[in-house]
Parts: sequence; C-alpha cells; structure tokens
Amino acid sequence: MQRQQGMRLDEWYVPYLQMAGLYHLARLNDRWFWIDEPLLSAFMERWRLETHTFHMPFGECTITLQDVAYQLGLAVDGRYVRGCLTNFHIYIEGGRLAWVWFEELLGVIPPPSQVQKFVVTCSWFQETFGECPEGADEDTVRRYARAYIMMLLGTQLFVDKSGNHIHIRWLPYVARLEEMVRNNTDVRCRWSGYNPSVSEKGPRVQMWRLQIDMLQPRDFIWMPYSSLEVLHVVHLEALEPRHTALWRSVTSLIYFAVIEWHQIDRVLPQFGGVQPRPCSALNIDFLMSKDGRGGDRWFPSAF
Repeated sequence: MQRQQGMRLDEWYVPYLQMAGLYHLARLNDRWFWIDEPLLSAFMERWRLETHTFHMPFGECTITLQDVAYQLGLAVDGRYVRGCLTNFHIYIEGGRLAWVWFEELLGVIPPPSQVQKFVVTCSWFQETFGECPEGADEDTVRRYARAYIMMLLGTQLFVDKSGNHIHIRWLPYVARLEEMVRNNTDVRCRWSGYNPSVSEKGPRVQMWRLQIDMLQPRDFIWMPYSSLEVLHVVHLEALEPRHTALWRSVTSLIYFAVIEWHQIDRVLPQFGGVQPRPCSALNIDFLMSKDGRGGDRWFPSAF
C-alpha cells in the first residue's frame, strides 16, 4: 500500500478512502498481485462485445458484480455514476465555474500546458500531490486525499485508453467523499488489441492460447468464492442479501455515457445454476454508442 501511480498512500488519507469506500482498492498494487499480460491477451481474444462474455471451449463466462465485491471491495448497489459535461464549465454546483471549483477543492490550478479541455495530465498530479507535506493540517490532507482519489479512479478503476490523463468530472464526487460509497462504482473492462507478432511476449501468448483451447469443463472453477478459506476473509457486508441479490441481476452497468450489460443469464454455472440454452444477445448498440465523445455529452440524470 505504498504507491499509486507515483503517489504515496499516506496513512492520513486512509479515513477519506474508507469514507469513500475505496480503501481496499487503493491497496491493490504491485505488492499484492502480478498481472500475466500474455495470459490476459489470450483471454481478450475470447471476449465478445455482443454478449459481454468470454467464449471458452466449454461455454461462456464473464466478470460479474460478485467479482467486483469480493476482489475490489467495492459496493455494487446504489446510484450509478452519472453526470453531464454539456456546458460543464457552468453546470456543476449551481453554475460555479469548473476550474474555480477545482482550485477550491485541490488548492491549486494546473498550468495550461498540463490541461486538455477537461483533463489534466497524470504527471502534474504526481508532481504536485506526490507526497503530503510533513505536519500538514486537516484541510491540506483532505486536498491531497482528493487528488489521490482522482488518480485512483482515473488510473485504476475507470482508466481510459490513454492512461495518462485525469478527467475533472470527478470533482462532484471528491467534493463529497462521504456520498461516494453510495454510488454504484461499476468496474468495466474496455479491451484493447494485442499483436503478438511484434512483441517478445508473442510465444507466451500462443502458449496460453493453446492452454485455453485445451480446457475441459472439469478444469474450470465455476465458483471460486464458495470455499471457506475465501469466505473467512470476505467483508461481511459483501455477503448481505441486499448485495448478493444484485450479483444475479441482469441489468445495465452505467458509467457516465458508457453502458455495459451484466448478462449473468448466460453464465449461470458461475452462481451454481444449470445453464439453459442462452437467449440471443441483447442489442444495445444505441446505448453502447454513447461513449462521451463528440462534445462530452452524456446522461445528466436518467433515461
């Protein structure tokens, strides 16, 4: 729990991270796990956007809200993450200018060279908020904690393809950290391409492709969280019926303009069920096309 994209996780930030429901996520760094990129690339090749599932030799499987609750420690019920950047500079806080509010919440304005419309470079956040000053007062600690949370959201939970900019649409959320935990923090995977022919990792990708191709139903652990060893370390709140009922819901997952579908009706063995013949994939292209580009417009409230 030492570093988050070049920013130290100071112990003074912990109460704010706990207040926002993000403390467990903040601790998931390179000291906790190692990502096998060739294995991930082999899985990405089996991801189908039409169904939001991995198509395996023995059937389909997917990332579920149960995975989000157990592995990331995030709440999966509550209000969805929403907002509208149409005229954003006068939209938030009853007409307050966005960059004025940025300065009030973080205590400083980034130079123009570090800003592109409504995004700020990660390097500026790292250089400005990398270390909380010794003996900082409560207001200063809160500002640094807000910057750390914006980096956490922008580089780990809701990362874009660039991976080097932070959007200031998070201002309303970090302004009221105690309300953040009540928002549905949907974790979604936006897969990017991988070309093994131009990478030294190519042979390992091919090895993992073969391993996946040879998998049999008996080789796949459909319910990895059912063992007592796992249940003993899961936060009790995650096991409450109000949460577990949502794991089995076929529902939309909303992150501003991005709409993904939680189609667990296609992967019932992951919840101990018997898989019937799956229905046709839901056609939500009209929603999937609303990705926030072209004017930074998305749903201001509900649809």
